[in-house]
Amino acid sequence: MTKTIRALALAAALAAPPALAEVSDGVVRIGVLTDMSGPFQDTNGMGSVEAARLAAEDFAGGGKSIRVEIVFADHQNKADVGSAIARKWLDIDKVDAVVDVPNSSVGLAVNALVRDTRMALLASATATSELTGKACSPNTVQWVNDAWATGNTTAAAMMKRGGTSWYFLTVNYALGQGIEAEASAYVTRNGGTVKGASRHPLGTADFSSLLLQAQSSGAKVVGLANAGADAINIVKQASEFGLKESGQSLVAFLVFINDVHAMGLKDAQGLLLTESFYWNMNDATRDFAKRFAARPGQAGKVPSGNQAGVYSATLAYLDAVARTGSDDARTAVAEMKRQPPRDKLFGDLSVRPDGRAIHPIYLFEVKKPGESKAPYDYYNLVATVPADQAFRPMAEGGCPMVK
Repeated sequence: MTKTIRALALAAALAAPPALAEVSDGVVRIGVLTDMSGPFQDTNGMGSVEAARLAAEDFAGGGKSIRVEIVFADHQNKADVGSAIARKWLDIDKVDAVVDVPNSSVGLAVNALVRDTRMALLASATATSELTGKACSPNTVQWVNDAWATGNTTAAAMMKRGGTSWYFLTVNYALGQGIEAEASAYVTRNGGTVKGASRHPLGTADFSSLLLQAQSSGAKVVGLANAGADAINIVKQASEFGLKESGQSLVAFLVFINDVHAMGLKDAQGLLLTESFYWNMNDATRDFAKRFAARPGQAGKVPSGNQAGVYSATLAYLDAVARTGSDDARTAVAEMKRQPPRDKLFGDLSVRPDGRAIHPIYLFEVKKPGESKAPYDYYNLVATVPADQAFRPMAEGGCPMVK
C-alpha cells in the first residue's frame, strides 16, 4: 500500500502542470515603476498601470491558472527613490519584474540593481541607449524608443527633407544629452552642421532666452531633446515666438500623442516628431485604444507609445513565463528573445539577443486644426523607418554578457 501511494504521488507530481512549479510564491508580481506627479504623468503614470493591468487580464493565466498581481509606485524622477522602491520590491514584496520606468537615470539605477537577481527589468519607457550598450544585462529588455533610435532616425528623416543645419534645446540629464549626442553625430557624419545647443533643467517654465538663441543661430532645424511638460511648454512658446513662421522647422525627438493634445493643434501644427506607436495606425491599435479608454481614469484618453509599450512588454513577459514555467528573469527574458511577442501594437516586433525590442519607427507631422476629424486625430504619416534600420546594429552595441 505504501509503495502504491508513493508511486501515485510521484506520478501526480510528474503530471502536474510545470507552469507553477517555478513561479515564486505561486504568483507573478509585476511592479509598474512610473512617474505619478512629474513631467511624465500623462504619458505614463496611472495610464501605464492600467496598461499593465489590461495585459494581465488578457494573459488570463496563460492557460495554466497562473496568478498575476500588478503593483505600482512613483519614482519621483529620482534615481535613489526608484532604486529604493525596486530594492524593497525585490527583497520584501517579492516582485518578479519591473516595467515602465520613464527617466533614464532611474532606469539605469534599477538595471544595475537587478542585474544579478531573479528580477526582470522591462524597460518600456527608459530611453537611454546604454541599456543595450555598456550597461546591458541578461535581465533587461527595452521596448519602444531609445536615444540612439530617436536621435538617428529623426535626424535622418529631417536631413532627407533638407534639414542640414541644427540647433538643439536639450534637457540637462541623461535622456536629453544622449539624444542630442546621437543626433549631432548623425548630422555631422552626413555632411550637416550643428550650430549650437542650449541646456535647461528638468521642469523649466520659461524658454524665451533659449528660443531666442535658437532663432538667432539661423539653423534650419530646431531639435527638442526633451520630453513631457518641458516639450509641451517649449512648443507653445515657440509658437508665440513665430519660430516656424521664420522658416525654421521644429522637430521633437520624444513627444507623445498626450503631449500634442496638451499643446493643442493651433500651437503644435507642423511639428515633426518620431513615434513607434500611434493609436490610429490600424485596426489593432484602434482596438487597443478603445479598450484603454474604457479603463478606470482613462475615459476620453488614448494610449501613449509608452503606455502601449507597458502593455506589450508585460504581456510578452507573462507569455514567456507561461511557456517556460518560470518567472526567473534569466529564463523568462531568454524566452522573450526566442519567440516574438503575439501582440501587434508595434507592427513587426522581435527581441534581439542584446535585449533590444526592434520594430518600425514613424516620422509624423502634426495636422493643422482643420485637418483633424476627431479627438486625438493628430498625425499625418511622413515616413516609415523599418525595424532593421531603426535601432543601433548589434555590431555596434551588442551585449557582451549575452551571446
